Amino acid sequence: MSTEPIQTKANVTAEDPQQKPAHAWLPTPVDAAARRVMVAQAAYFRAEKRAFAPGFELEDWLEAEREIARTFDS
Repeated sequence: MSTEPIQTKANVTAEDPQQKPAHAWLPTPVDAAARRVMVAQAAYFRAEKRAFAPGFELEDWLEAEREIARTFDS
């Protein structure tokens, strides 16, 4: 039998490079400024796909907001 202690969750520390803390799987929150940039970029790409035809700016923005929300608010 081995005399080394069995490693359990209780004795795993965040400093151990082989182990991640229990919360490592949680998504990182996105601040409002970064989120706005992501929405603006998504809206731009939607407009680009339709050759920047005028009259759809609000639809592009709202759909971009929904897209980003689906990505980060789940």
